[in-house]
Amino acid sequence: RRARALLGITAQIVNDLKSRVDLFDQYMIIDSLPIPLCQLVRNRRAKVFEGTANIGYNSTKKFYYYGFKDHFAVSQDGYVLGYVITKASIHDAKEAEELILSTRPEGH
Repeated sequence: RRARALLGITAQIVNDLKSRVDLFDQYMIIDSLPIPLCQLVRNRRAKVFEGTANIGYNSTKKFYYYGFKDHFAVSQDGYVLGYVITKASIHDAKEAEELILSTRPEGH
């Protein structure tokens, strides 16, 4: 319940930061990170968030995990401009386009 109540406040904070940050002639960094929900031995038996979460692969650390993946767009100054939480199996490239379109200022 607390997390759900914070979603509106989090969106307001992100929008306020976006309006304060001057993104003209700056780069945007897009990256993702895994959000595992259980230990490796429980990947196939986990029932938490069944139908919403699934098994994904973290190629950097070379391990499979059950959970979600967080995709972030960050300014050069370190401001989070946007984020998307997806199933663990969703590839980063699929969400990169959505993040770019939803976070870039008009005229860029």
